[in-house]
Amino acid sequence: MTANQALEIADQLAHPDAPGVPSTQPWWPQSLAHGVPGIALLHIELAAAGMRPWQRVQDWLAVAVRTPVTVGAGSSGPFYGAPALAHTLACADRVRTGSYRTALAKLDARIASDTRGRVETAHARIASGDLPALAEFGTLRGLAGIGAYLLHRHPTGPTLRAILQYLVELTRPITDATETLPGWWSPTGPTGQQEDDFPGGHANFGLAHGISGPLALLATALRHDIAVSGQREAITALCTWIDHWRTPTSTTWPYLLRRCELTNGTQPHPTPRPPSWCYGTAGQARTHQIAALATGDTQRQHMAENALIAALSEPNLRAVTTDASLCHGYAGLARIAARAATDAKQPTSERLAELGRDLMQHAYTPTDPGLLEGTTGVALSALTSTGVPPTGWDTCLLIA
Repeated sequence: MTANQALEIADQLAHPDAPGVPSTQPWWPQSLAHGVPGIALLHIELAAAGMRPWQRVQDWLAVAVRTPVTVGAGSSGPFYGAPALAHTLACADRVRTGSYRTALAKLDARIASDTRGRVETAHARIASGDLPALAEFGTLRGLAGIGAYLLHRHPTGPTLRAILQYLVELTRPITDATETLPGWWSPTGPTGQQEDDFPGGHANFGLAHGISGPLALLATALRHDIAVSGQREAITALCTWIDHWRTPTSTTWPYLLRRCELTNGTQPHPTPRPPSWCYGTAGQARTHQIAALATGDTQRQHMAENALIAALSEPNLRAVTTDASLCHGYAGLARIAARAATDAKQPTSERLAELGRDLMQHAYTPTDPGLLEGTTGVALSALTSTGVPPTGWDTCLLIA
């Protein structure tokens, strides 16, 4: 996809009454992943560049607040409800400073309250010795994703520090029956439900749902000189544990680890999988690059950047990438490559940037209009082929 094609997508979605949008769905106004807040991000980015009118932003945001904003620790999350809308408004406020101050203040107060409740519940769960649900800590639904918003909105605030301290606690081992498990071991399968394929639960390596999200937040915060007690040690512990399970014959990481594999110390079967943002090597490699930059680990940075280049250029891995989206496909790989290029040194930086541009040429137009799996995300990636978009829209992905 080219920038001109991205403009065509934005023009097709110029108004909330555009054909093909699922406007009758109850989740539509407040879903950053699939609905209005994500589409508004596209128009904010274009308005920031002076390429399309701000009125489109206003029209889409009006739909987002047409019904009461969803709040509550059990109902809202990083990609739905108050935190999702707050991310979009914060991006808009970076372009038109102060225009959304009042709305953001109200949202931030409720997000802080809900987050305190989530953190307290998580600490109580740790104290009881129970295992965590993926939704407790992940990027898409959990505290790592909320921390991504707070890091760029209120970086010195107490709520972010509470999340970071919780994530430090999460890295400590936990005993389940007679076996010592990682503190983030989930008792379910990756769907969050009990599954026959995952007796005894699993460890999730991914950036969307797994431990790479907490690692990315801990490391990104440290890069901004925001740290709590034990944070650097937690980053090192996570990297060391993940290193142990990296596929020995290549620089790739598994998606998941089953209980039997943990118990027996056996590597997951190295089936070629898409190197996606959500689960794959690209998202994990970017996370390790950030961790390396935060801790000054040049060897890890070299490993991570080589892993990312291999994942984006290896024919077998490219062949199993059949999706265009930010979440699973080419647009997400291109965005990661662009962000990683800004932190790498030459000639690695130019190689990553080159791979990102090439990947965008493979990104076709999905039918879904949303951010994570649809046209909006692909268009945003095409428009922001350089490393740092002016609105910071991609900070919700924890790659920046």
